[in-house]
Amino acid sequence: MYDIVAQEERYQLKTYKKFPFAIAKGEGSWVITTEGERYLDLYGGHAVVSTGHCHPHVVKAIQDQAATLLFYSNLVYHETRAKAAEMLAKAAPEGMDHVFFINSGAEANDNALKIARQLTKKSMILSFEGGFHGRTIATLSATGVPKYRDAIVPRMMEHLFAPFGDIEAVAALFAKHPIAGVMLEPIQSMAGVRMAEPSFYQGLRALCDQHDALLIYDEVQTGFGRTGGQMFFAPRAGVVPDLITLAKSIGSGVPMGALLVRDRCAAQIHYGDLGTTFGGGPLASAALKATLEVIEQENLLDHVARESAYLTEQLIGMDGVEKVLGLGFLMGVRFTKPAAQIQKQLLEHKIITGLSEDPHVMRLLPPLVLKREEIDLFLSVLIRCLSV
Repeated sequence: MYDIVAQEERYQLKTYKKFPFAIAKGEGSWVITTEGERYLDLYGGHAVVSTGHCHPHVVKAIQDQAATLLFYSNLVYHETRAKAAEMLAKAAPEGMDHVFFINSGAEANDNALKIARQLTKKSMILSFEGGFHGRTIATLSATGVPKYRDAIVPRMMEHLFAPFGDIEAVAALFAKHPIAGVMLEPIQSMAGVRMAEPSFYQGLRALCDQHDALLIYDEVQTGFGRTGGQMFFAPRAGVVPDLITLAKSIGSGVPMGALLVRDRCAAQIHYGDLGTTFGGGPLASAALKATLEVIEQENLLDHVARESAYLTEQLIGMDGVEKVLGLGFLMGVRFTKPAAQIQKQLLEHKIITGLSEDPHVMRLLPPLVLKREEIDLFLSVLIRCLSV
């Protein structure tokens, strides 16, 4: 029998320490291993499979497109890309109806940093301690997690960091430096699912307006309905950023990134300023279009709001749970015990979850289609794990 684990370890460079099994297929919120074992996936393939594993509507859209045209770059017009762009723009916050398709979250953030510098004619970028924005040189330079950022030397210069949620610290930096843009994850996922008060996001908008800087929301994880009730985090505090970066879940598993651009910024971007070979390819565009259709047709925004409220209610007060963090299906559970210990126990019961930089916070990033009975299964197993 072909030894998948041995061959991957032999030929792949080391990236993540992997779970001790090989996945053969996926269905909804479940994955099935090569040994035929079923695992409940509450990590969503790393916050990617928004519509669940192999949603039939998404699969059919990809199959139909693959049979017609796999790829041509955006040097030509294409109907699938046009429809995907229109649907995404109509789902975006008001005044953000221009889109640039790319391939990943890091690439989306990289281009957002470039646009901020280009449009403002300034070079300084301000981001936040605990924020994670990617692994390119530019995005690592803006990342506020030292173990990732400091491993790469030299980094790009002229990046500032402020404590997340501290608007006075941000104002002090604006007073001293010519800042081109402010980049933030509105919910800091990797840092332990940290969220600020509404006044913080509103204050950032006011400071950016006052100092001619662009406000950049990294919604790679918070976007596309994950926080429940709305497609994006941005409108929650009454704030419209200048740029929103997207990736992970927008293609239900097909690699894709996107950059939403506010109209007043889009008017200043001209032919030749941006470019990509694979961005907005027909296959990825078909996946994006189908993902948006599923979110609308299955009313997943309300579903996530309702089911995450139920999950939160059940977790609060559970022995061993200190706090529930985040919004929707971007959820952090703070335990009295180390989260890694709980994650290992859950994995033994065939439930996949994620960790964070906070050793006591476990992350839940399930598909948006997660069902009530699957939540109840998780809760019953978690109670047993916490009682040990």
